[in-house]
Parts: sequence; structure tokens; C-alpha cells
Amino acid sequence: MSRRELSGARIAVVGASGALGSLVARELAGRGARLLLVGRDRGRLAALGIDAPVVVAEVGDATAGDTIADAARAAYGGLDGLLNAAGVVAFGPLLDTPDEVIEELFLTNVVGPLFLVRRLLPLLEESQGFVLQISAVVAERALPGMTAYSASKAALSAVATALRTELRRSRVAVHDVRPPHTETGLATRPLTGQAPRLPQGLAPEAVARRIVEAIEAGELDLGADAFG
Repeated sequence: MSRRELSGARIAVVGASGALGSLVARELAGRGARLLLVGRDRGRLAALGIDAPVVVAEVGDATAGDTIADAARAAYGGLDGLLNAAGVVAFGPLLDTPDEVIEELFLTNVVGPLFLVRRLLPLLEESQGFVLQISAVVAERALPGMTAYSASKAALSAVATALRTELRRSRVAVHDVRPPHTETGLATRPLTGQAPRLPQGLAPEAVARRIVEAIEAGELDLGADAFG
């Protein structure tokens, strides 16, 4: 595992207006990274107080990656990293999960990230940069009442595992991060259903810090156990 210098690194943070994404963005900025803040709400991105270009885009939009690539070239002349913190959740038995919710889970958690990586890979190959996908503990320990959500996160982890080998010659690092339940508030905003009783989650600040430390240290596979 080779270490990565973050000072001056050009990194697109997708989902930067979210609870975890915003904290990761601040951690990266604090280490001197030059960011592109990507999200759906321009006002919330601007409110982060980070001096960085803002890109308004939907992760499930196939053209979002083109928009990010254009912004990265215009602002920095390229891109060294793509960090995807966007995601949605749903709860309840599969029988009670509407078709449109299953579609949205996979569009946001799997298909959109594939679109993004596919369009940004030329820039990342130029810089021998990195891709980091934030999956979830359910990718390794699927739970009843979260069948579709667990499947979408497991699929996202499968993307990272396959890409890691696929991109070895290009020297693009691929990080798969599967944190335990974290108190981001996402469980209170499901697409459908109601969250089961969950144990106290990790502090999102600590999770964000651990993720950024993994980028610096070159840790590619960060399972739930890696968060303590």
C-alpha cells in the first residue's frame, strides 16, 4: 500500500452536501486538498464554507460525470480523486418495497456511481488517482428488512472489488469503505419503511476522519471492523 499526499490533490466529493459527505469534504480541505463539491443543492454546498467550485448534479444522471469532468478541467486542469458519499436507504420486507423504490436504490447506490466512474476514469488514469466508494456494513452482513438496500450496497462493493483489479495497470487505486451504522440521520429519511431499532451508531466525524486517513495510508479495503 502506497501513501497518498492529499495536499494539493484535486478531488471531487459527490454527495458533499450530505451529513457524512460534508464532513469528509472538510477533512480533505483541512489537509490541503483542492475540492469540487458535488451535490443536488447549490445553497447547501455553498453553506459548507469551503473555498471550492460547486457542481450541481444528480448522481443518477448519466451526464453528471461529464459535468464533473468539465468542471475539474476548468478549475484544476484534471482530477486526482473521486469520492462518492451519495446514497439512499429503504426499510421493510421486500414484499412491501415498491418497485420504484428498488429502482431508486439501485440508481443512486449502484448505477449512478458506475456512470460517474466510467466518465471520470480518463482523468483519473492520467493522474494515477483514486476512486473511493462509501458502501455500508450491510454489504458484508445483509439484514432482513433491508433486502433491497443490502443488495445495492453489496453491488457497490462488488464494483470496487472488480475495478481494483481492472485498473491495476492504470495505477488507479480503488477504495471500498463499509462503515458500520453511523449517526448521520440517513435512517430517519428512508425512501420507504421505518428503520428498525438500531444500536447507537458511530460519530460521523470519526468515520469521516477514518475515511480520509485510509486515503492517505493507501488502505483499499476498509470493512466495518476497521472502524473500531
